[in-house]
Amino acid sequence: MCEQRTVISSGARYDKFCTISKQSMKNRPNWLRENWLRVIVHIGVWGPLLWLAWRTWNDDLGVDPVVTLNNVTGRTAMILLLLCLSATPLYILFGFRQGLTVRRALGLYAFMYAGLHFLNFIALDYMFDLQFILEDGVPQKPYIFVGLAALLILTALAVTSTRGWMKRLKRNWTRVHWLIYPTGVLIIFHFLWQAKAAEKFEPVIYAGVLTFLLLVRVPPIRKTLTQFRNRRAPSVKPTRASVIERRSLSLPTQPTE
Repeated sequence: MCEQRTVISSGARYDKFCTISKQSMKNRPNWLRENWLRVIVHIGVWGPLLWLAWRTWNDDLGVDPVVTLNNVTGRTAMILLLLCLSATPLYILFGFRQGLTVRRALGLYAFMYAGLHFLNFIALDYMFDLQFILEDGVPQKPYIFVGLAALLILTALAVTSTRGWMKRLKRNWTRVHWLIYPTGVLIIFHFLWQAKAAEKFEPVIYAGVLTFLLLVRVPPIRKTLTQFRNRRAPSVKPTRASVIERRSLSLPTQPTE
């Protein structure tokens, strides 16, 4: 009798496992359809580091490897931050909701690359020599103060980006994370200040992109653009999810993942 019960119990567990496996296989396409942008972001952000690793392996970092590492990590941090800031404007302009689900991840990855950018500066460029930084780096590169200020703000935003900190800070959480906007300005200014005269067209382009992203958020402009989008879109009965999304537009880096 015991052996028979064991066989029946094992068979039931096996049938339950097969049922769960079949359901998960059916749900997998739906999950990918809903989270395709998250997959792209979490995989794509490692591209610059893999590219640097490949060039390092092949001894192909150029005449000055430190400058190459500095440029790649700094530009990647800036681009990721601009992508983070573009999530809400894309929703306002085109109703692209998926961008709202990855803005926190983009912000955290921007912080990661900014940290690597700073680490490259103090470790590879100045070998952790504080006296050398004060004597050589500060007089010749005063723009490092602007970059350091942006990194400190990004650090605070990354630490407080969790749901736990949202509960602790309550309404102050939104006020703290509005600092993401001046951080973008500081990063662009840092890039513009250190660029040579012949290379200033690139930071000017980034500055133009940031200006556009910030203008879209100005309440009168945002209201006009939203009304224009709604007139062009077919009428859809608002759902609870859409109401929550509209409310979340005022939160710069709300943790939605």
